[in-house]
Amino acid sequence: MIRMGEYFHNQQISTRNHKPIKENLMAEQNLKQRIRAGQQIVGANIALTYTREQLTKIVESGEYDFIWVDGQHSAFTEHDLVDYCNITDELGADVVFRIKHTFHSYLVGNFLDLGPAGIEVPQVELESTVEEAVKYFYYPQQGMRSWGGGARRKITEVGGDRLEYAAWWNEYGVLCMQLESIPAVTNVRKLAKPGVDFFTFGPNDLRYNIEAHPNHPFGSVDDCVRHVVGQLDDSEAQVLFRNYTRDERHKYIDMGVTMFLENPVL
Repeated sequence: MIRMGEYFHNQQISTRNHKPIKENLMAEQNLKQRIRAGQQIVGANIALTYTREQLTKIVESGEYDFIWVDGQHSAFTEHDLVDYCNITDELGADVVFRIKHTFHSYLVGNFLDLGPAGIEVPQVELESTVEEAVKYFYYPQQGMRSWGGGARRKITEVGGDRLEYAAWWNEYGVLCMQLESIPAVTNVRKLAKPGVDFFTFGPNDLRYNIEAHPNHPFGSVDDCVRHVVGQLDDSEAQVLFRNYTRDERHKYIDMGVTMFLENPVL
């Protein structure tokens, strides 16, 4: 498994082998491929306010596979996100960005033009939301994402050829749907459309909804996790749990969860 802290070592190897940057980008196993292979993936829950020094320390620790940033409950400007992604790009780290609202899935492509490697859509319940997100996440002919944006992930390394970059992105970017209600959990198989890489939960909002359905057989977040893992057993999509500390990681590994989001210790 290649983690973010190994980026600098890999770059040194690439230089010694005199392989073009583009060739190396196409050859190495990326985050999307590792997710779909069911490898254990750990993300770092980091705010947009973190400094370059803090980000460098986290990335170089080698403990994490991607950086997760919240745009749903945090104040930010588009310039903030571009600057942040420029730093993480220099560090060789992929950013997964949670957008403001489930009804903003039509803006997925616009957010991607600012530099993230992945998008999380919150409060997903409807198949139409997933279909819209997939549509604007991927370039033709897999989707309908519009061409453009100088801050896009690895646009300089991959190059500006329209078809070549689109083909690269469609096998690189990661798309996540967040489940925060009993209807979303029970319908997860229908929400697992081609192009969705993983599902996660909003535990607190999900608890609100569980409390609104006191007679439902899913009486806890863990019940919902078990159900979703079981429903996705024959799917390429994986499950991420926000355990925040590594203490609970093994509990959810035993449930079949392969991805985790944790708070880094600085």
